[in-house]
Amino acid sequence: MKLIYISLSWLIGIILGMWFGFQWIIIPIVYTIAVVAFLTRRRRSLLFLLCLVFLLGGIIRYESTVAHFDESSISFYNDRGTVQMEGLVADDPDPTDRAVGLKIEASKIRVDDSWKDVNGSVLVYAPQFPSSDFFSQNPSRDPPYYRYGDVVHIEGELKTPQKLDDFDWQAYLANRGIHSVMSRPETVILVDYGKGFAPRYWLSQLRERMSEALASALHEPQGALAQAIVLGERSSLPDELRESFARTGTSHMIAISGLHIAIAGGIALALGASLFGRVRPYYFILAMVAIWGYALLTGLHAPALRAAIMVSLWLFGDHIGRPRSAMTSLLFAAAIMVGISPSILSDVSFQMSFTAMAGLMLLTPRFQSLGSRLFRVDDEGKSARRFVVDSVAVTLGAVIATLPIIAFYFDQISIVVLLANMVALPALPFVIGSSAVVAVIGMGLPAVANVIGWVAWLFMSYMIETIEFFASWPFASVGVEVGAAFVWVYYAVLGLVLVVISNRQRLASLVKKLKIPLVEAPNVAKFVPARLVMIGLLVMTSLTWTAAVTMPDGRLHIYFLDVGQGDAILIQRGYHQILIDGGPDAERLCVELGGKLPFWDRTIENVILTHPDSDHITGLIEVLQRYEVDHILANGQPCASALCEEWQRQIRSHELTASVAEWGQVIHLGEDLCLEVIHPLSDAATSGADTNDNSVVTRLVFEDFSILLTGDITEPVEQVLIGRNCTLASTVLKVAHHGSGGSSCMEFIDVVEPQVAVVSVGADNTYGHPDPDVMARLASVAGEKNVYTTTTDGTVELITDGWTLWVKTER
Repeated sequence: MKLIYISLSWLIGIILGMWFGFQWIIIPIVYTIAVVAFLTRRRRSLLFLLCLVFLLGGIIRYESTVAHFDESSISFYNDRGTVQMEGLVADDPDPTDRAVGLKIEASKIRVDDSWKDVNGSVLVYAPQFPSSDFFSQNPSRDPPYYRYGDVVHIEGELKTPQKLDDFDWQAYLANRGIHSVMSRPETVILVDYGKGFAPRYWLSQLRERMSEALASALHEPQGALAQAIVLGERSSLPDELRESFARTGTSHMIAISGLHIAIAGGIALALGASLFGRVRPYYFILAMVAIWGYALLTGLHAPALRAAIMVSLWLFGDHIGRPRSAMTSLLFAAAIMVGISPSILSDVSFQMSFTAMAGLMLLTPRFQSLGSRLFRVDDEGKSARRFVVDSVAVTLGAVIATLPIIAFYFDQISIVVLLANMVALPALPFVIGSSAVVAVIGMGLPAVANVIGWVAWLFMSYMIETIEFFASWPFASVGVEVGAAFVWVYYAVLGLVLVVISNRQRLASLVKKLKIPLVEAPNVAKFVPARLVMIGLLVMTSLTWTAAVTMPDGRLHIYFLDVGQGDAILIQRGYHQILIDGGPDAERLCVELGGKLPFWDRTIENVILTHPDSDHITGLIEVLQRYEVDHILANGQPCASALCEEWQRQIRSHELTASVAEWGQVIHLGEDLCLEVIHPLSDAATSGADTNDNSVVTRLVFEDFSILLTGDITEPVEQVLIGRNCTLASTVLKVAHHGSGGSSCMEFIDVVEPQVAVVSVGADNTYGHPDPDVMARLASVAGEKNVYTTTTDGTVELITDGWTLWVKTER
């Protein structure tokens, strides 16, 4: 108990130092209390004095961490124009849509034509695809191009972080020890690699290979979900799916923080107890292995490490039969962590970790006891009911404890949190286990991992469908705005309630009155092998039926994928796929492909790049990394952008077959399916024409059905095609250049005479696409109901057997 008082005093001292700073008036107060304690010589007074000393120590400790900038600090050179610096990539890179976030531990800076030693961290947003200069030290480096342990030379402007609307970005970065930001470096050059802390570097390399194995074996968004749950890498998780997890209160499944590891540890504990009974040390060892396996796979980052320590202490206290000592250990561990880094008190993940663990220690046992009494579950039993009761108790304990923090920071609480967790959580151990196996085996045997990935895909698809189902409910979450006062009052009331119900006799009496008689269910604990067989049969049956449902139907399917302001068209018949362009967002494209391709199919036979603008080529670069591509067709026009360099680099590194599209080519994709190239001319590679006007234009023919795919050509090229006497008449027209006013002239539309027109366009784009006049011209020929846009209809699917056409829209 004394250790609890001392730990709390230390923590309160650091909080006071954070709020008010160091006040010299505290010294005489502590001195006076010391004199009184010495004169009385009472134990309570001495304990009180000791607590005051630690309180003062906490204040002084926080004051010692306040940043003071001088010429030896990299932040001293903020807002002083362009600088050159060198430093170490001190953390795993954080990819974003357009850049890669790098935490750089600066080592030196160039001042007045001479290098000077400095210290401090800088957040650098490096280009997603580095220039050729970057590879001078390691020309053969494959993606990801930035890695932990790299030493880089960077030139750019250092800026002081600013507040962003209601978000205090400056304070957020300061808690991570970052006081400088460089958004658009002029130069990034790799100087050396493989530096930093050696075990951390090896672990980073292992996680990188496991991440690549998961991406290669799984479609999206299942691959991104596996990386988030197993490796803690959430950068590739689709925003829509991330929001669904938030709305259902299940974000702990994709964030390896205290809440995630606490619930995973609790589930592992319940699983161990259900398999082995509460016989020490089996269930305890299983939970510890699960917890630290998680922490290692996530790179032992601070949130995961803190959570693993806290959960381990809780498990140890429970293991030795002293749950109260676990609470003491938790407070002591928190005091040590805060003493090492006082800024973590403001870290959301630390607050979630601490409160989740406190909930598991103080609330979960009470829910377990209540559930055991209500449902007549024997503490030593191995029944399925024991597992369900323990799982629900763990979830309730963590959720109730973290509820005010979620409401305070994220301005919403989930109404379906308990129901969504109860339905989705049973899949979590299987997701973790199968994904981990895929990641490990995929590093050496990718073909085997692809097959095992089918099982992982099944469980993750179940989880995704479950989460999205509950998130679709209109009342799934409620927006709230609470202040810090609410958080303090909530915990004060919760603490008071715990004190009131601490009388076990009264609690037992209340539970006895509320006991609900239930029909005794068969005890399945004696048939563990049979249960495991049933699970295996269920998995095999589910995969078989899923494969049967997704089996090709012999018809031609054409998907105009909703990838924003860009083009991405997937053509599929049987097991043959053609992907034309990749849109501006690689993550969004991969999610769309993951929902359209069979879960076992990792091959795209043909990739066509109509022209190398960013809204067409960006997603294809990721496709070359994730899928097996048999052949590439492009217009062959030179391009010197970073995207084009990366495109060519991927083609070379994967030794892919690529050819230049020329007028008159005919690509036979089957006896009754062919693709005709009708633009550009053979001299496109040396043409000085605009990239849009050199777009690859193709016409796909299947029996009596045809579709004209126009890329981004403009009216002058349309006139050339008309004059060239090409066969343009088609059942469907893919409208050129996202419905731009400079394309789709009336004469061209009349020649094509489409029955259906589709415009690939992004919502609220700055170009004004699609042009109202173009839409009117299309409607005058095809009919207003037969003109579709991805911004309004979502992904548009055309289905044809060669004679009849069906159109399906996402919205």
